[in-house]
Amino acid sequence: MAETVGTLAGAVWTALNENGALNTKDLKKVAKIKTDKDLFLALGWLLREDKVTIAESEKVVTVTLK
Repeated sequence: MAETVGTLAGAVWTALNENGALNTKDLKKVAKIKTDKDLFLALGWLLREDKVTIAESEKVVTVTLK
């Protein structure tokens, strides 16, 4: 499972690196992640490694690389 989450985190990091800040809906689409669970596992990995910043405004969650 850890290897899968690491791969998903890599896809999220690449999507953010190529596109800049994205909301979670767009990030999921650009990173080609199928489920919300997988997206949130990947974001948790990146947050733990201090690679991303997450902000919420009017119920929209935006993710940015640090």
